[in-house]
Amino acid sequence: MLGVLSLVIFVAGSLAASDVGSAGKKLYKTHEAIISAGYPAETHDVLTKDGYILELVRIPHGKNPDGKVRPPVLMMHGLSDYGGTYIALGTKDSLAYNLVDIGADVWLGNARGVANSRRHVSLDPDNEDQKHDFFDFTFHEIGTIDLPAMIDYILKTTGQEKLHYVGHSQGGTVFLVLNSMLPEYNDKFKSAHLLAGVGYQNNFPNKVLRATAMTVDLIYSFATNRGLVELIGPNWGDQISEIETQASSVGSRTANGILDNIINPKKLLPGAALKQYAHYGQNIRDKKFRQWNYGLKNLAKYGRLTPPEYDLTKITADVTMHYTVSDTLLDEKDVLSMAKIMPSATVRKIARETFTHTDFVNAEDAKQLVVDFIVKAIAESK
Repeated sequence: MLGVLSLVIFVAGSLAASDVGSAGKKLYKTHEAIISAGYPAETHDVLTKDGYILELVRIPHGKNPDGKVRPPVLMMHGLSDYGGTYIALGTKDSLAYNLVDIGADVWLGNARGVANSRRHVSLDPDNEDQKHDFFDFTFHEIGTIDLPAMIDYILKTTGQEKLHYVGHSQGGTVFLVLNSMLPEYNDKFKSAHLLAGVGYQNNFPNKVLRATAMTVDLIYSFATNRGLVELIGPNWGDQISEIETQASSVGSRTANGILDNIINPKKLLPGAALKQYAHYGQNIRDKKFRQWNYGLKNLAKYGRLTPPEYDLTKITADVTMHYTVSDTLLDEKDVLSMAKIMPSATVRKIARETFTHTDFVNAEDAKQLVVDFIVKAIAESK
């Protein structure tokens, strides 16, 4: 009973606080949406060293080509979101279109596991015998494998030596992971803008999720043992049915009620590995920004009893950390602590105090409060 209720709270709370806003099935066809808006678009597949096939959608220039060499900008989405989030506000307000309009070459990334990158050379995410291996990843693999693969592909394709970077939420996390684990990549960034980029979680503000994180290992084990390794993928209804059965077997009408409320509205969202959520849960519980905790297997995996922490002092790229005081997933104190130890980091607090975690990509006033600043900064440094 405890396992069922904990999982329900974990799933419901995580989804309520997830990065997804306006993402939906029709926007999975990001390429077509861009074309419909009057801009050129290209779709590129990037193969990672461990066999995942990732989608990059490129907006190479504005509505009218000018033949100029444009600085590339890689944009990465948050957890349970996807690259199309950066065009969802339309041609006037979306960050991607505004960057293209001032002369940038924009690339929208899709991390492994989301609908656009739910592919692998040998693993089938819908196969019961293979899905556990397919979804055995967290933001660590996205940061150390997906992100460098995308960066190297973009730089090779464009012939450039450096690019600009924008990452929302988990898109910020993977930037921190990459440049702390592979510090040679710092030199490949002209600038980076992290929008509510999650790293340190020592002061995690969401009380419900903070309490639930205390049992994250139990929740993760309970779920994976019942075949739930993916959240909000195309087969979400089938995946969650086992949990509903468990809830019914112990007479938990409350659990079933919560599940009924979250299944249908969310079933078309981009998807993520349950392990991604669990990794954040571990770091919230332990108040450490570190690699996946294998428990007793840490010694075999890392040669030590505890997982290694990500060393942010190794991040030397020019970073601007945008944050808001109303964020329920990232506390101001943690943002300031991260920026303090990164040699070239600055912080920028959003002027509207009620601005939220998802408002960075969804709010009607995002253009005035976020987009215009980034566009100007990149225009001046391109």
